[in-house]
Amino acid sequence: MSGAAEIDQTEVGSYFVSNYPPFSVWTADAVAADGLPALAQSPAPGVPLGLYLHIPFCRKQCHFCYFRVYTNKNARDIEEYLELLAREWELYQQSAAVAGRPLSFVYFGGGTPSFLSSGQLQRLVVRLTASASWKTAEEVTFECEPGTLTEPKLEAIRALGVTRLSLGVENFSDRLLELNGRAHRTPEIDRVYRFARAVGFPQINIDLIAGMLGETDENWTACVRRTLELAPDSVTIYQMELPFNTTISRDLLHHTGQFSEPVATWPTKRRWVDEAFAALEQAGYHVSSAYTAVKDPAATTFVYRDRLWQGADLVGLGVASFGHVNGVHVQNADKWEAWQTRIEHGELPLARAYRPTNEERMIREFVLHLKRGSLRPSYFTDKYGIDPLDRFHEQLDGLAAGDLLSTRSAERLSLTRAALLRVDVLLQRFFLPQHVGIRYT
Repeated sequence: MSGAAEIDQTEVGSYFVSNYPPFSVWTADAVAADGLPALAQSPAPGVPLGLYLHIPFCRKQCHFCYFRVYTNKNARDIEEYLELLAREWELYQQSAAVAGRPLSFVYFGGGTPSFLSSGQLQRLVVRLTASASWKTAEEVTFECEPGTLTEPKLEAIRALGVTRLSLGVENFSDRLLELNGRAHRTPEIDRVYRFARAVGFPQINIDLIAGMLGETDENWTACVRRTLELAPDSVTIYQMELPFNTTISRDLLHHTGQFSEPVATWPTKRRWVDEAFAALEQAGYHVSSAYTAVKDPAATTFVYRDRLWQGADLVGLGVASFGHVNGVHVQNADKWEAWQTRIEHGELPLARAYRPTNEERMIREFVLHLKRGSLRPSYFTDKYGIDPLDRFHEQLDGLAAGDLLSTRSAERLSLTRAALLRVDVLLQRFFLPQHVGIRYT
């Protein structure tokens, strides 16, 4: 990330703030010093536990994708990976921090979890739930690429206990989907959405991306209209960023000439999200974060997000996965071979870790809660013994001077819509000085 100054052009570099302190301060030495000792400790009372499964397989890698994914693995490789996932979970069950704990939430992410066959998914879940059942989990989320789904596969996914289906639609223009490297097309979206509704998932989320290569005002308006016609339970809208390891970023940095379509500016992307939120609100939706609108706040939740942002424990399985246990952040080895070798040797495949100070934990929760648009200062006073209105007095004065605060009281701190639309670039002002302006990788 490029510091606190705002820019208009979409430059190469991370924008989205997903954790704090930034990942680049996590170290390999901290695995032995902090990560493994944290796993050897009993869990703190009342802290929920979640499970994240990274399924890193895709039909194609999108030109804006920066995740660890593979498009060239055969059936044998995939079966081997799923076996290793199950063994990794069994290794975690040997630790005092995880053994015997009920799961509050489960998240199948990727990559493309729906790339797996129904049989592969069923066998994986049988292995995983043999160690820890998730029948009582509040939420089981499953990410999907529309072109990988059939009605029988959706029925199988629902039978696994999935309560929240997230469809990676991204755009309703076949031209833009092709230009940005997506594998699916619009007819598959309509077909799969009908199937998913018929199967009876309690929640269906649709992902959109504002600012994909080639986006226009006219097409974005059409995308929002199509979304409203489908009437999903929630809509998640990301503003496209360009981390260093994407195909588009390499093209911009090395001037290869692969892409001729422009990347939208940040003001344009914010305007598009603002227009989408306004249309969704007019249709009865409620904006629940900088990225999400929900149809019914009482019935439509995102437990995975909310628990993580409140400091829940999370076991991350799979290559490059992130986790958090007993106050320590951890990440797995980010190469298949290294991850595999550690598990085959009976070791957890942790590659780096970080134990934040109490102040850093407070800052992490504060900046993540701000992404909801509002927070209760008393929550931080009760949990950390710190009044955030005092601790961040100067930073909040700066937001107020820019008309970016709508409420500032002991009961509620709220951002304006203009601030919410660019919240990620505002958050660095709350970081400790040593963490401002460093790369988020």
